[in-house]
Amino acid sequence: MYGLSKSIEALIASYGSHGLVNHAGDVNLPSRKSIEAILHGLGELIFPGFREDESLDHTNLYSITAERVYHIARSLIREVEKSLAFSLRNHIASRSGKNACGSEGCHAAAELIVNDFFDELPRLREMLDLDMKAAFKGDPAAKSLEEVIVSYPGFEAVMVYRLAHFFWDREVPLIPRIMSELIHGSAGIDIHPGARIGESFFIDHGTGVVIGETTVIGNNVKVYQGVTLGALSVKKEEAGRKRHPTIEDDVTIYSGATILGGQTVIGRGCTIGGNVWLTESVSPYTMVYTKTDQSVKTGLEG
Repeated sequence: MYGLSKSIEALIASYGSHGLVNHAGDVNLPSRKSIEAILHGLGELIFPGFREDESLDHTNLYSITAERVYHIARSLIREVEKSLAFSLRNHIASRSGKNACGSEGCHAAAELIVNDFFDELPRLREMLDLDMKAAFKGDPAAKSLEEVIVSYPGFEAVMVYRLAHFFWDREVPLIPRIMSELIHGSAGIDIHPGARIGESFFIDHGTGVVIGETTVIGNNVKVYQGVTLGALSVKKEEAGRKRHPTIEDDVTIYSGATILGGQTVIGRGCTIGGNVWLTESVSPYTMVYTKTDQSVKTGLEG
């Protein structure tokens, strides 16, 4: 262990030559560990009593909720401030000019964003209630709504997506992607926070699902494991364009299906069978399935 001085010197030299040090002497990047703790705390706020051992009743619900809100808000403000400072320091232009730190600094901007987030949290709970009910209705194996909350990875991934999407819409850098990658790592479901997903969305089983940044999904859509809603091209110059498909209302996409392209629209009421590969639009109320190495389209009742 005493012969490591040369290795240490070489490592320090590489820091100087190649960088990739988290801004030593400056404001750090958002902490992945802190974002994970924030997500856990938000889960307790959204579904009180489901994610922790502490007993809740009407006599202590207000005080416990207030304590959690203030604790999470302080942590979230700190991480959002780091993110905005990173954007300012690296001259990363926002999509609409939001979140310029201005004369009051990034802390004030972070406070405004976090206050807006907590104002929005009741509406996000309403959205998640619809997602939960869609999961219960869409899976014969689900015995209760409570089972969906505590054990369904697809529902967990949708919850984290809806939280991350708020910060994506507010053009907070880094944090939405950290959130989405944390749930990707645990559930194997990759939903980009920039995707736009309507009400009553259900991912059944879920492992291997990929939903790209510019995907648009309507209401009452059900997706099975291994589905990819992706881009035809991964060229860097395509960034900023609509690269991923649009899925209209009341569509079911079965396991292993791949749907690619920003101009690809799956019409309302369609059923896309397992292992289908699509790079073109499908008219509403159509069933697409694979038969002897070719895709077959048939009409469904409207």
